[in-house]
Amino acid sequence: MLTDPWTSSLLLASAAFAAGILNAVAGGGSFLTLPALVFTGVPPIMANATSALAVSPGYLGSTLGFRAELRQLPLLRLKREMAIAAFGGLLGALLLLVTPARVFSGIVPWLLLFATLLFALGPVIARRASGTGAGARALDRWREPGLLLTAIYGGYFNGGLGILLMALYAATGESHINTANALKNLNSLILSWLSVAAFVVAGAIAWREGLLMMVAATLGGFLGARWSKRLPVQWIRIGIISTGLVMSALFFVR
Repeated sequence: MLTDPWTSSLLLASAAFAAGILNAVAGGGSFLTLPALVFTGVPPIMANATSALAVSPGYLGSTLGFRAELRQLPLLRLKREMAIAAFGGLLGALLLLVTPARVFSGIVPWLLLFATLLFALGPVIARRASGTGAGARALDRWREPGLLLTAIYGGYFNGGLGILLMALYAATGESHINTANALKNLNSLILSWLSVAAFVVAGAIAWREGLLMMVAATLGGFLGARWSKRLPVQWIRIGIISTGLVMSALFFVR
């Protein structure tokens, strides 16, 4: 655990900056922000809540980038999915807040490992889930229950949320990738901000660390959006997977 405030601040800012870049390019920023907070002495549950706050501004920019796709969708459908995402995110946040600290500390490495494997298998999951025709239409009735469960997971632990949402939409018949991406970003924004609001009310945010990381993550996201077309995505994916595995191993050792 780091005790020097300057070293801790540098680590947190660097982790959040890199997380902003990763989220703009391929996702996976939580693999950096959560461990950085824990390594600087923030308790795991507070670290998870503060990590959610740190990366939350990026969802707004991602959602605004898909305004055209969202305008083409039925308003009633958007409202229903936003309400489900909000409820699920809030429920997940409350579940985190009532989880005993010792229990959460024990499951953090498993959550990190699950999110890492989910990220690694993301392309395979998306391909297998992208059914069309009668099979996908039959699964459409599971769209909203699936969204609720995914939102609860996202409110509790954000890692791998985007992959789960994209797989859900592909499996339930959303054939247009940009539409699925737009819905993923919108619902991630809603559930993330609702869960963060619950964390704020509960006093579970480490504000000094969180505000510093928000600024750094926003700057990283801005630059990441500009660099995303120049960086080889495969290299980024390998880096994220390697980081996730290393962080998982470190938490298992702890």
